[in-house]
Amino acid sequence: MTTRLRAALVAATAVALSAALAGPAIAAPPAGDGGHEATRRAMRAAVEDGAPGVTARAQDARGTWSAAEGVGDLATGQPRSARDRYRVGSITKTFVATVLLQLEAEGRLSLDDTVEKWLPGVVRGNGHDGSRITVRRLLNHTSGIFNYTADPEFGRTHFLRDGFFEHRHDTVPPEELVAVALSHAPDFAPGTSWKYSNTNYVLAGLVIEKVTGRPYAEEVRRRIIGPLKLRATSVPGTRVTVPRPSSRAYSKLAETTTGPTYDVTNLNPSIAYAAGEMISDSADLNRFYTALLRGRLLPVGQLAEMTATVPLDEKRSYGLGLMKARLSCGVTVWGHDGGIHGSASQAVTTEDGRHSLAFNLNGDWAGDTEAVVEAEFCRK
Repeated sequence: MTTRLRAALVAATAVALSAALAGPAIAAPPAGDGGHEATRRAMRAAVEDGAPGVTARAQDARGTWSAAEGVGDLATGQPRSARDRYRVGSITKTFVATVLLQLEAEGRLSLDDTVEKWLPGVVRGNGHDGSRITVRRLLNHTSGIFNYTADPEFGRTHFLRDGFFEHRHDTVPPEELVAVALSHAPDFAPGTSWKYSNTNYVLAGLVIEKVTGRPYAEEVRRRIIGPLKLRATSVPGTRVTVPRPSSRAYSKLAETTTGPTYDVTNLNPSIAYAAGEMISDSADLNRFYTALLRGRLLPVGQLAEMTATVPLDEKRSYGLGLMKARLSCGVTVWGHDGGIHGSASQAVTTEDGRHSLAFNLNGDWAGDTEAVVEAEFCRK
């Protein structure tokens, strides 16, 4: 997701992520940030705006730079670490789309296959017709299927305070997530518009499992995590903890951005499944997106399919699990962002793969992630 879209996963009710959280004073950035001084300032601004902490890593022609600002644990005051692992939310979608495009390259499916072909009877009723929805329409969010995380009851159960603490360890099967979405009428007829929906990628994960006969997580590990040696990256399934090194994650668990701050680090990520359950770190995310854009994971034809986009506005468009954005300075970046309880992440790379940035805020209600991207890629 982009910053504007991350609330689709972290909350059922749209909330402006703008309130401030009082935190400890932040030390001045060290001298000699290797040309990343503006990025460091944007990270500090995110903390001053209320984000507990930020961790980031960039790679360009000058080399690799990493930094952290703010607090990783509000209870102890432990600072964030540049080596932190964190929940990446909808960045998971790029991994899932990559697997499906690999399967297409192998001739095991077509992007123009219908959902009905692979998941017969699953998307049916209440105005839905899986025979009109293709795999491509799942991946570029033109299916029209309702976003299950926007269901009010789902939101009360999983995103607001009382429901979260009662259900944070529950396992929710993907079929149940789809059922929540199908209880709503479609947002539009397939292929006639665009709307971000996490349900699309829950279905995409199920398609991978039907085509391969193996869990989608196993395919992600076998095809991407293993070959790229992404040692900090995992598909946790129902595991509730985040591997160390990591910081704590915080949320307001409310429809407002004020009030108490809660530690939401431990949760069962099955509520996100293939739409957003993965864990990684900034180094691994940079390696993944660089390899993807340089053609190490997909043949030329499939990479072209992935980067064929649907326009969203004057500056942004969406491909197959991949967002394209034109920055204020004219630089174009490709990547994705993601939100889940207590975590807002973003990973972007130039089309040639020569300049990449990945970072995470360990709070979900404050901090301007777009400003961090602008600072990194539009520095003078």
